[in-house]
Formats: sequence, structure tokens, C-alpha cells
Amino acid sequence: MIDLLTLSPMDVETIVHSVTKTGRCVIVQEAQKSFGPASEIIALINDHALMYLKAPVNRVTMYDLPVPLFGREQMYFPSQDRIFRAMIQTLND
Repeated sequence: MIDLLTLSPMDVETIVHSVTKTGRCVIVQEAQKSFGPASEIIALINDHALMYLKAPVNRVTMYDLPVPLFGREQMYFPSQDRIFRAMIQTLND
């Protein structure tokens, strides 16, 4: 598990090393799926470690919808269950 503290500068070496070692990647972000940091990380993986992947990179993100009103935003964030299912799916691919 890698916790990126910053996106700029991004720790490219650690990400690429992890993907080449495991052959798998699940990215979790608390932002919408489209045009988020996960997309940039996936592009980086494709540039540097594509041939090492054993399964497609999986993203667990917020939904591509406007953020709901106060009190309901917790249903909008990636849940532990969604993250766990993405990890199992990536391991089984």
C-alpha cells in the first residue's frame, strides 16, 4: 500500500517499483472518477510498467455526480466494501 502525500512531486519510482513487483494496482481517491489524480497515476503506470501488469488497474472513486447535500456525503465517498471488492476483483483477474 502506498499513501501518496503529494501529487507534485509524485513519487514515481515507488509507484513503478510496487507495480512491477506485484503486477497489480488498485487506486483509491476521494474525487470523481473522471479527470482525477487516479487517471494521471494510471497514465504513469502505463508509461513505465504496462508490461508488468497481470490485471487491469482498478479505480475506486467517488461517483461522477454532484456532491450530495450535507449529511449524505459519506455514501458518496469510496467505502471499505467497495475498496475490498475492487481488491478481490483485481486479484482474481
